[in-house]
Amino acid sequence: MSAPRQQGRKARLVALAAVSSLALSSCVGNFDPNNPRQISASERQSGAQAHPQILAEFGGAYDGPGTDMVQRVGKQVSVASGLATTGEECTVTLLDSQVVNAFAIPGCYTYVTRGLLAIMENEAQLASVLGHEVGHVAAQHSQRRQNAALGAGLLSVLAGVLTGSGQLAQLAGQVGQVATLKYSRDQEYQSDDLGIRYMSEAGYDPYESADILASLGEQSALEARIRGQDEAAQIPAWSRSHPLSSDRVARANQKAQETGLSPDQLEEGTAPFMNAIDGMLYGDSPTQGYVDKHRFRHPQLKLAFEVPDGFYLNNSSQAVVGTSGSSQTQIQFSGGRLASGASISNHVDQVFQGLLGQSASQAQFTNVQTTTINGMSAATRQARVPVQGGQANVTVVAYQFDANTAYHFIFLSPANADDSRIVSQTAQSFRKLSNAEAAQLRPKIIDVVTVQRGDTISSLAARMAYDDYKVERFRVLNSLGEGDQLQAGQRMKIVVNG
Repeated sequence: MSAPRQQGRKARLVALAAVSSLALSSCVGNFDPNNPRQISASERQSGAQAHPQILAEFGGAYDGPGTDMVQRVGKQVSVASGLATTGEECTVTLLDSQVVNAFAIPGCYTYVTRGLLAIMENEAQLASVLGHEVGHVAAQHSQRRQNAALGAGLLSVLAGVLTGSGQLAQLAGQVGQVATLKYSRDQEYQSDDLGIRYMSEAGYDPYESADILASLGEQSALEARIRGQDEAAQIPAWSRSHPLSSDRVARANQKAQETGLSPDQLEEGTAPFMNAIDGMLYGDSPTQGYVDKHRFRHPQLKLAFEVPDGFYLNNSSQAVVGTSGSSQTQIQFSGGRLASGASISNHVDQVFQGLLGQSASQAQFTNVQTTTINGMSAATRQARVPVQGGQANVTVVAYQFDANTAYHFIFLSPANADDSRIVSQTAQSFRKLSNAEAAQLRPKIIDVVTVQRGDTISSLAARMAYDDYKVERFRVLNSLGEGDQLQAGQRMKIVVNG
């Protein structure tokens, strides 16, 4: 971030802080930040048990550009918090997920996704996010609220919808990606304060805490615009468990001012940050397949499908989910091993059993219908299931991909909705990719470029590997406001094909 643009954003935040009246306690419960506690043996055991589940849910640990930096900064922040003496006592992981998220669990296990790392600008912003999450651990916030079940996949979410929880529409964007429930306002503010304290003690500019919060809001607004939805309907995972607000951004800036430190006294770490993320994977991982609006293609599994126009797909390590702002139908795609000797009809029944559990006894099933779709044996079955306030239709369409593998769609709709076109169009689109088609699919990566004389936002944005919202994506990726201009010598991020 250049000095002129940085000062411009911070001047706006100072003005916000000046008109905000925010007088909240900096301490929640009995936690005393001046007397750091020790991580208990039970916390360490709990974290060690949950860690593999989290890695599986988020596509594993990312081993590429940015990994070493995240671990280094995370350990610095952990030492500054007092929870660690060398940093080795805490586990810091960069997750291989495009979802914008960060969280921590008891035992001093801290996580940040490469999706969130990509919208940061410097090490100070990383230190702020990691410091905030370590603050939740230090203050034992997870023990002071209802715990969320770790590793909850899409099937459990669907089952919850079918029993009346009504959460699918809210969670479809990041199914299985939220490791914690929403924190209270006081807990969030306390962790903000602790994060600013820890990052400052680690030598980083505390004003960057407000900057990354502002960037998260801008990312949220862009995602909503791209999908044609209200902003509230497209809240990133991190924002869902760590609610954002203009007051919170202003408060973070105010707390940075209260440190009495000048930005010139502390490190932003822009140059090493840009060096570290250059070449980092951006968006979907080849191991999880690629989403392009309403199309999904997997180069390693060699399969593809499309959902109707108006639907958008969200990818995770467990499933691909399709939602639409104009349709009540929800779509999930996943797959697994076909049991030895089992038919594709048997697989459909197994999907229903896993989905409905004991509720299956209350469902009204149609007979299984078998057919051939794009050269593969396929089977379809529908169930009418009682839900809170009415009934829902659940349709499963499954395919025998090879002798040992089956894939399936689950369609969920209110009983009075006609989803036949959605089911048919999606089901008929599923096909195998040829070797040549799979070889043409390439990942996207971050390319850090130096602004040359004559470069503009428009000219650099034109190099982005997208066919829509190029300028808007470029601005959010680099935290550029409407009035900002580029200067020769600045370093900017663009997304290119790998």
